[in-house]
Amino acid sequence: MSSFWDQVLQLFGKAEASTSQQPAVHELIERDEESRERYEHWKSSFVMGRMLDWLREQYAVFLLRPDEVDEGLDFLDTPSSKGFVVHFYKTNYRLEEATHFLDYLKERTLTLDYKAQLSDVRTYSQSQWVERMERHYLKPRPRFDEAGKQAQQYGNVLIELEVRDERAYQLRFRATAYRDHNYSPAADFGGLMGVILA
Repeated sequence: MSSFWDQVLQLFGKAEASTSQQPAVHELIERDEESRERYEHWKSSFVMGRMLDWLREQYAVFLLRPDEVDEGLDFLDTPSSKGFVVHFYKTNYRLEEATHFLDYLKERTLTLDYKAQLSDVRTYSQSQWVERMERHYLKPRPRFDEAGKQAQQYGNVLIELEVRDERAYQLRFRATAYRDHNYSPAADFGGLMGVILA
């Protein structure tokens, strides 16, 4: 029995000592059968359709009138990184819906010539809340163009869901391209948005 309590005390000690670089808990994401069934049901739900319609509409607004984007979203547009942030704390979406959206973005990206590099979850003890970060990291499969440069498609894709005290806080979707003579230029981010919003 003492070994059980030793494990509990050790876990609390890790939680208190966790930092942004050192999580209290770090494990791979593994969805059980029930979660996968709920996800499949969600993909044909009104909620999922509404979420995609909203993101599609706001991306169009961003391209034409960036100052008028809904406060629940921000778009990233730098020379090397493109993407968006969904501020779930400003919406009425539940944690399960946000988690399904995280997995959906991964699934849609994998319809391109990408491979899943890592899917993990890290849990941190912050001063005001317990933070859990679920993330999928995807990379384009190695391929070379006619000039012998590595084709990077849209760049590496990182999808992160930040959860605070078991409530969805933010979801970040970011494609980061290499700006290096060994790589061909990244494809236009609008093409990737077209795939994930299809």
